[in-house]
Amino acid sequence: MSDAALELRGIARRFGRRWVLRGIDLEAAAGEAIGLTGRNGSGKTTLLRICATLLRPSRGEGRIFGVSIGSDAAAIRERIGILAHDAGLYGNLTAAENLVFAQRMAGHRVDRAAIAGALGEVGLAQEAEERVRGFSAGMRRRLALARLLLRPPDLLLLDEP
Repeated sequence: MSDAALELRGIARRFGRRWVLRGIDLEAAAGEAIGLTGRNGSGKTTLLRICATLLRPSRGEGRIFGVSIGSDAAAIRERIGILAHDAGLYGNLTAAENLVFAQRMAGHRVDRAAIAGALGEVGLAQEAEERVRGFSAGMRRRLALARLLLRPPDLLLLDEP
């Protein structure tokens, strides 16, 4: 294994008797963007969940910034951000309130300037005080991305961005 930002060798995963992934090899350098394409059910989300240490591979090994995905999940999770299918937003809160809540839950001090900057970065500055329940699916995805930008990760995993 090298010192790549992300390196997977022989990653395989099965659920019961069904193999979803078989022998995936992948390497990404810092600053590199990689897109995964495939039909529904082809294992894209499963692979991202393995990279995020949310799911263990049935076979193979992987490293993120040199740390084994099977040995120190906490160290890896400190350096990554994942945007999954479920944005994890609260519809009764405004966009800004969702980001305040996220900062508090992460144990960080509330930084209003960072919140305004993140909302501006994703094109939601005008909607900062609007309740999320009225947002389109795309706006919700952008707000979830803004949440990740409050503490920019070293590796960003986006599932159906």
